[in-house]
Amino acid sequence: MFLSIMSQQPNTLSSGRLFAIGCIFALTSFIWLIFGQTLSKRNKNSTSNTKDSVTQLWGPDQSQEHPRIWTSSSPHSNTRKYVQPTTSEVDVKLNYEPKKKGLTWNNTYTADFSAKYQIKNSTTEAKDYTVSFSLPSTNSSYHNFVFKIDGTSIGDLTPSMGLIKETVTISAGKTADVSISYHSRGMDQWAYHLGSAERIQNFRLNMETNFEDIDFPDGSSSPTSRDYDDKSNTVRLMWNYPDVIRPQHIAMQIPEIKDPGLIASKVSFFAPISLLFFFAIIVIFSLIKNINLHPMHYLFMASGFFSFHLLFAYTAYLMPLHLAFLIATAVSLALVSSYIKAVGGKKLMKIAIPAQLTYLVLFSYSFLFDGATGITIAIGSIATLALVMRSTTKVDWSEVFTAKLVKQETKPETTT
Repeated sequence: MFLSIMSQQPNTLSSGRLFAIGCIFALTSFIWLIFGQTLSKRNKNSTSNTKDSVTQLWGPDQSQEHPRIWTSSSPHSNTRKYVQPTTSEVDVKLNYEPKKKGLTWNNTYTADFSAKYQIKNSTTEAKDYTVSFSLPSTNSSYHNFVFKIDGTSIGDLTPSMGLIKETVTISAGKTADVSISYHSRGMDQWAYHLGSAERIQNFRLNMETNFEDIDFPDGSSSPTSRDYDDKSNTVRLMWNYPDVIRPQHIAMQIPEIKDPGLIASKVSFFAPISLLFFFAIIVIFSLIKNINLHPMHYLFMASGFFSFHLLFAYTAYLMPLHLAFLIATAVSLALVSSYIKAVGGKKLMKIAIPAQLTYLVLFSYSFLFDGATGITIAIGSIATLALVMRSTTKVDWSEVFTAKLVKQETKPETTT
């Protein structure tokens, strides 16, 4: 039945021809769905297989805890009295160094951390203060680790369960400076938690990054100031807390490199909408310009659309994302436009090229930018509606959708 419909040669937009085009659209959409699921599964398997491996080699996300400091409430008591540093000066430098393993990019970075905390004995007698410093992760390595008290390095410290403890005696009314620094590596996120402190005074954290894509995870606080250095391509952020009750933790989300497999699968799932718009434009304008296209022509045009997704999905892993997109666009555009020119002439090709650039290229390209897809589709849809409404104002739709029999010309019989 389908082949018989496609073999018809009506000179109007018959229901049989629309049905055949609809079947081609449905078949192509089903192939896109299978292709998108294949890419999504492939990307998921690649990510899960490499994530644990990179974490073990490089290190997990870093979460530095504010030091805990306590002293005995009395000379003969084991009851702890927790105190906060009178001043806290923290500096961290995050260097974004994404690593690719297999087909997946990982959001890795290095962290240079240094902090200086001042502890004051406000009592009238000397007291022992214990400083407990928690390392960000038990699965990370720490290079050039330095722990100093009043400028004297404590060189034989060994962490126990990720904690480093040291006790310092502070005379009455005096202060002691505790300095800590190290170099480490992590993934995805860096954070500084202020613990259960109800009130923080004279706290300042300075952060420097070598990336401009600044994003703060949910629940973290924004910096009190920021500065962009165009010469060194760095961003300097500062969290200055002179006196804050119940302060939020500080965190930085490491930028993500667009995952080619994830983007390719999303574009494939969306492809039927692009093709639907394109088919609608070709059907309407071929009707207006009296160009007779067979359903087989639509099948080859759909194949030209699919070539874009097929080529983009596999070249995106081998070269920069935008370059892969450009190559896939050029190939698909050349296939479809040259074919339409051959079967429909230059008039239809001048319509098809802008339509393909809008519905295939522009709509797909919006997936490379977060939050741009919805507004791009909305604007494209409204613009298409306006174009079609304006172009079909003089079309007699009752005549278009009236089925007519095609009368074949016959040669006059010759007599002998």
